[in-house]
Amino acid sequence: MSDDPRPSSPGVRTGTRTAAVIPAAGRGVRLGPGAPKALRTLNGTPMLIHAVHAMAASRAVSLVVVVAPPDDTAEVKSLLDAHALPERTDFLVVPGGESRQESVKLGLDALPPGIDIVLVHDAARPLVPVDTVDAVIEAVRDGAPAVVPALPLADTVKQVEQADTPGAPEPVVATPERSRLRAVQTPQGFDRDTLVRAHESVTENVTDDASMVEQLGLRVVVVPGHEEAFKVTRPLDLVLAEAVLARRRLNDGF
Repeated sequence: MSDDPRPSSPGVRTGTRTAAVIPAAGRGVRLGPGAPKALRTLNGTPMLIHAVHAMAASRAVSLVVVVAPPDDTAEVKSLLDAHALPERTDFLVVPGGESRQESVKLGLDALPPGIDIVLVHDAARPLVPVDTVDAVIEAVRDGAPAVVPALPLADTVKQVEQADTPGAPEPVVATPERSRLRAVQTPQGFDRDTLVRAHESVTENVTDDASMVEQLGLRVVVVPGHEEAFKVTRPLDLVLAEAVLARRRLNDGF
């Protein structure tokens, strides 16, 4: 790949190259039987395509790597070919692993030289606005080794002692101070070398990549997330996502 000659998005400086890795190899059990979660449709288009376009909407992103279910890589390539990305954005499709962590590592391994910043984005967050993507990239460019978008919590949170039987009452052991808590979203952004080192060093299974960087003892910072960057996990989330898309079409005039 040649150096990226594109102008940056407002507030995003040139001089570094950014790639997005989208782990999309999960089956999405909570959405019920059928296609893998990333291939479920919103407004007739697979969630994965919405997520890829959300990353490609940032002029800072020159490459999107989709980590697909091993049995569906050909289908995912065909989908990406059929739903054109901006000409400035390349894409790769690689087979995923048994866990999200393994899939992200496979996506990292597929990155070419010259990529300085890596975004890791959930395929199940198809509606993240480009301003959020750019804010994450900018914070990494400003020197943070790891950046996560996040929202303050609306609900009070209780820490409980887990019950031995699912559905049984669980004793409350603490009530964390809500003002200090955040609900984390994606894309999470990283200095590439930092994320590679985290995946080489942290062997326990984790739920997000930023926690791996935390285990290295490095600084992780939070930037404001967005309410439309919610994760589509349950059937009701699909209804909400369709409503967001309908509102966007209305506001955009098509």
